[in-house]
Amino acid sequence: MQKIDSYQTIKATIDKNLATIVMNRPEVHNAFNETMIRELLDLFTQLAQDEQTRVIVLTGEGKSFCAGADLMWMKEVVHYSYEQNLEESLRLAALFYLMYTIPKPTIARVNGAAIGGGAGLASVCDFVIAGDRAKFSLSEVKLGLVPAVISPYVVKRVGERVCRELFLSGRRIDAQQALSLGIANRAVAQGELDSAVNELTQQLLSSGPQALAMCKDLLHKVSNAKLEDVQRYTAETIASLRISEEGQEGMAAFFEKRKPNWATE
Repeated sequence: MQKIDSYQTIKATIDKNLATIVMNRPEVHNAFNETMIRELLDLFTQLAQDEQTRVIVLTGEGKSFCAGADLMWMKEVVHYSYEQNLEESLRLAALFYLMYTIPKPTIARVNGAAIGGGAGLASVCDFVIAGDRAKFSLSEVKLGLVPAVISPYVVKRVGERVCRELFLSGRRIDAQQALSLGIANRAVAQGELDSAVNELTQQLLSSGPQALAMCKDLLHKVSNAKLEDVQRYTAETIASLRISEEGQEGMAAFFEKRKPNWATE
């Protein structure tokens, strides 16, 4: 297991093909500030290029996943100029976009409260597994703000109808409600959280890493395009994968009734 010690607000380990990132500010319920945003940006940028890493899990230290923006940081931000606020917001937007488009499956292990931007950090992940202590809220309106930077990803995840309810009311929902509304993929007992994450991780590691990366690219491009505009792109995608080393190995393994060379034990 490789431990990454170069960060102040997050902990990270890489064990074989799995990278685990822990937001590590439990004294403030893992609320993010400028430092955490920069550190997450740096780490996700590195992991995007790391061939060893094939699955990424994001979680929080202690009882919370992430309580959104740090209130002490927000006290400073209110005194920033428009230009300074814009710069900070663009950096957060860059983090969400990077996490959403990174060519590796991402899992949010929601072990507790995911509030405001914390719910956004969960929403940009491909999978959200919530323990029964999880609470979700998009409560920005209670502060006279809006969930602006995270809105594209939450809308993509659950649709406009659910977002109207959650954005405008700011109410908190539990793990089962999050599951029914589409925010969570699974809701499990707190004691089963690790086994549920591990089960999903193993499912993902049994698939071709190049194919998974192309699936994410496919979903991103196809969901934002007209059908007539993606015919060639989709045809080129499958044609290139069929003749790729990974595609050839996957089909050979299927016909030879064996595991492909990327599958982990």
